[in-house]
Amino acid sequence: MRSKTNIHRLGELQLRIMKVLWADGEASVAGVHGALAGGRGLAYTTVATMLRRMEARGLVKHRVEGRSFLYQAAVAEAEVSRSMADHLLDRLFGGNMADMMHHLLSTRDVSGKELSALERLIAERKKAR
Repeated sequence: MRSKTNIHRLGELQLRIMKVLWADGEASVAGVHGALAGGRGLAYTTVATMLRRMEARGLVKHRVEGRSFLYQAAVAEAEVSRSMADHLLDRLFGGNMADMMHHLLSTRDVSGKELSALERLIAERKKAR
């Protein structure tokens, strides 16, 4: 297993919130709440609390505009994706990428287009070595 300096493990709601902020650039609590499926079944206060907790972890930051806090992502989407994918690879597959790919290819429908894209990525990686 590799040592990670920035490990970002997000729960489902945290990831949904981050996706809103990555897409919109910045949003108020009301804006995030509204973007999350119209807020159905999700309390405004839950979103506000989650944003405060995420800010304490360094995932988001805010600026004040009038009486509103406008939140924005403090970490890049690629950084979170890499961290979460690395964690999954290490934890479930012991760092063995071939095992992970075998699992994905044998348990999911994969289109010919996706297989061609994977073949291209592998060929490019081989050339780079």
